[in-house]
Amino acid sequence: MWREIYGRTIAKFDIKPINDTPFRAGVTLRSLPGLGVAAGHRSDSHYRMTRELATKSTDNLIFAVVTNGVGIISQRGREATIGVGEALLMSATEPSICTLHSGGRFLTLSVPRDAISPMVVEAGSMLVRPISKHSEALRLLTSYLGIVNEADKLCDPELQRLAVTHIHDLLASALGATQDAAILVEGRGIRSARLRAIMSNIVENLGRRELSITYVALHHSVTPRYIQKLFESEGTTFTEYVLEQRLVQANRMLSDPRFSNRAISDVAFKVGFGDLSYFTRTFRRRFCMTPSDARERARRESDA
Repeated sequence: MWREIYGRTIAKFDIKPINDTPFRAGVTLRSLPGLGVAAGHRSDSHYRMTRELATKSTDNLIFAVVTNGVGIISQRGREATIGVGEALLMSATEPSICTLHSGGRFLTLSVPRDAISPMVVEAGSMLVRPISKHSEALRLLTSYLGIVNEADKLCDPELQRLAVTHIHDLLASALGATQDAAILVEGRGIRSARLRAIMSNIVENLGRRELSITYVALHHSVTPRYIQKLFESEGTTFTEYVLEQRLVQANRMLSDPRFSNRAISDVAFKVGFGDLSYFTRTFRRRFCMTPSDARERARRESDA
């Protein structure tokens, strides 16, 4: 079933296990206008696109990222080996062999060739050329792809279009954008991806007392002023965003039965507040109730 339905019908690959271990595979497919995303895992096996299957494929470019294990890809007489965090580009309309070893996990993007080729110096020359895991554009791309998994946030067609545009931008940057495209990408896709990465980094480090715009700037190798401008473009500031996220996290904890035995001061310090009275004032202003009220309301709802 995996070979016939997923392999031959969807992915256009002929699948052949490498050894006698039990075959395992799983994949999540997501489709947006101008973008297909596949993320999954598989036991050691060859995924071979024959010439016959290639003729049935759409004229797309495939960007493959190894997230675990080792991948070996052959196409156009070239062969490349990529490890965790590395990536390469393939053509969906030419014969190829893709092999994953050692508990392989993958993330692949399928994009129309005519959407990417005009933005890249020479797409053909990039086929089966490994892209380093240290590439900033590649790191931003894989991080930004998290938005594709937030299906509830991508119901609006305009948001879908915007997300796909940003992913195309980041992909072009990772492959080597033309001079004109690089200027466009820097002000559009890369800027958005950096802001998303910075916001995620802030949320992950809310409890750190040393969390500051300088701390975040050093982590992302940008200037504090650059971060200020990113947040200004969203109609807010770094300080306002950090405060909002700390308050939201505190409210979640106060409403969670698992933290019902924690003192309110512990909750405040856990999310990064250093002054309990300031926490109480800002919490009341944000949620129109005190932290004690929030906890009591959660208890009543739990008992109901």
